Amino acid sequence: MKRKLNILIACEESQTCCRAFRKLGHNAYSCDLFQCSGTIFGTDIEDPHPEWHFNHDVTTVLNKTDLTLQNGELAIIDGDWDLMIGHPPCTYLAVSGAQWYYHPDDKDLPIEKRRPHPRYPHRAQDREDGVKFFLFLAGANVKRIAIENPVGIMSTRWRKPDQSIQPYMFGDPYSKNTCLWIKNLRPLHPSKETKDHGERIVFGSGKSQPKWYSDGFTKTKNAVERQKWRSKTFPNIARAIAEQWTIQIAAEENILDDKEWEILGKDYLNVLDKMTGGIRYTSVKVDKLIEKKKYPTHFDDELLHQIEKREQALINYWNNKNK
Repeated sequence: MKRKLNILIACEESQTCCRAFRKLGHNAYSCDLFQCSGTIFGTDIEDPHPEWHFNHDVTTVLNKTDLTLQNGELAIIDGDWDLMIGHPPCTYLAVSGAQWYYHPDDKDLPIEKRRPHPRYPHRAQDREDGVKFFLFLAGANVKRIAIENPVGIMSTRWRKPDQSIQPYMFGDPYSKNTCLWIKNLRPLHPSKETKDHGERIVFGSGKSQPKWYSDGFTKTKNAVERQKWRSKTFPNIARAIAEQWTIQIAAEENILDDKEWEILGKDYLNVLDKMTGGIRYTSVKVDKLIEKKKYPTHFDDELLHQIEKREQALINYWNNKNK
């Protein structure tokens, strides 16, 4: 490639996505109010890289008024951010937390007449703050943006997500329905899909939940640790994000060299658009969408196989060069 990409991963302390982009050689940085843990999902391994982590408000990173890294050094960002991936806190946005908004004795009353939950009297304001931050990230002045969150209120407070993905679509044997709101990006396509959706814990009520999610109660000490546990990106999703969107951006920006174009094929973007629908959200304003089109939930198998084959060949080429 003729240049490295500048990638910002907002609200990520695990550095899972950051490491995936770094593996491809890019200028990727994570940013979070927590110090980076570098925790690798499903293990007790911690591999933190404070030299890649902004341990402060993402606002100052986006406008480049404070690029001090956790290790005290200054990051050198040559040019604009090519891509920002945001993982805004979902505590007050996910539908799973709806039961904690209102007084349990008021469940039969109209919403406007319900009292706040006695244990969480400020949860409504916390939710509004969460919505505001989500929209701040979505409206950031970055050419390409992806916002990740579980199923929640943003589908009605803003707009429906462009795509919903599951870890098992990318080879991780787990289930977690994850929504993506994307700007100037094509949807991710499945790769290395597995039929193993992970073990589930069944409760006496008959309800169940993924074991990895349930483990958050037994393998963490407090609510903050549980939040971190459940918010981590699955490694193969991070890999797919880094690989697919790196190739797409490099092709669009025409920063592939002749050999890379030969491997990928000059018609790559045309084939990709044919598979994904071709139209993407392009507005930088969160309240005005220039182009709207629902992405397909299933891709043409023949085109998908062709795209996967080309992308994997280019990834193999990069990996061999970096050995």
